Formats: sequence, structure tokens, C-alpha cells
Amino acid sequence: MRPVPDFADDPTLVAALRARDERAFEWLLDHYRGPLLQLARRHVPSNAVAEEVVQDAFLAVFQGIDRFEARSSLKTWLYRIVLNLARTRGVREHRSTPFSAAAPDTGDERGIEAEWFFDAQQDKARHWRSAPKRWEGVPEDRAIAAEIRAALEAALATLPPVQRDVVVMRDVLGVSSAEVCNALDLTETNQRVLLHRARARLRSALDEYYTEST
Repeated sequence: MRPVPDFADDPTLVAALRARDERAFEWLLDHYRGPLLQLARRHVPSNAVAEEVVQDAFLAVFQGIDRFEARSSLKTWLYRIVLNLARTRGVREHRSTPFSAAAPDTGDERGIEAEWFFDAQQDKARHWRSAPKRWEGVPEDRAIAAEIRAALEAALATLPPVQRDVVVMRDVLGVSSAEVCNALDLTETNQRVLLHRARARLRSALDEYYTEST
């Protein structure tokens, strides 16, 4: 039996895909279908449409792999394809878009509490006094609670689209900052600002939820 190649290595995976190795196609589907569905779902109105977007994205990869120039990682290329397809499909599917989702990111930070930050006169201006915690390690009974999940989903839906993509990719899918920048065509500074704003708005929504629930 032939040993299974390490498809986690990008050059090996790309070479296998170009050789039409079925094991490489299966590995790609197994490792990326779930995260891509989560990302696509943020832009389209149903799980069924998200499935179609992801299928179209994989088809685009299979058909275009010979033209892949490796200027970024294969994963970044795949995320970019899904985002482009999902955004286009989302516009087509939604005949009317809520103003909150369509509005540009103006930097308006209503709902973010000033006491979360150091005073502007201090050396640590704009730094967190108590930073939002990452979601890893949250006790399972809280992380999967239907009400908390619903509150997070509702808060995510109100974020400007680019903020939503950044926080989902970084904090939900675990994508690195460099890959997010490449996939969304952002500078590192822009990515940090968008992530900061998205996390702050989500924290505000969860603070409101916990205040109401107690």
C-alpha cells in the first residue's frame, strides 16, 4: 500500500491536486468544508445556499488548480474564492438588505463602554483594562447554550460585513492574521482595528445579555 502523503504541506497538496489524486481532493473536502460553510453562511440566507456556495468554490479550485500561482497559501485562496462567491450570491438572494448590514464601517463605537479602556491621557491610551477573552476554553455547557449562541449570532449579524468576516475567521475558524489579511486584502493595521471593533461590539452584546439574564 502506498504511504499517504502529508497533504498538510502546501506544495505536496497542490501537486497532488494537479495530478488529480483523489486522496488529495478528499483531504481538502474533509479539512475545509466545515469552516467554509461557516464563513459562507454569514453572507447567504440559508444553509442550503451556503452548501451551494462551498460546492461551487471547490469546483472552482478543482478546475483552476493548474493556474494557481502560489502567491498565497492554498487555504487563503480557497477562503477568498468562498468569500467572493458568497458575497455575490448573498446580494442576489437578498432582495432587500437590512440597513445595519449594508451600512459601511464608519468607526461608530456606540455600545462600547469607555471604562473598558485606559484614559486617553495615559501612556496606555486605547488599550484594554480588561480585554475580551478568546472563546477557547469556555466551559462546554456555556459555549453550547442555545441562548448564548443565539445572542452571539444576533450580534454577529449586526456587524459590518468586513468586521464580521475578520472576527469569524480569527476567533471562530482560527485563521492566522496574515491569512486573513491576504484573503480579505487588508493591511495588518486594518485587520487589527476591524478585529478590535468586532470583538468590542460582541462583548457589548454579551454584557447586555448577561445583565438581562441576571
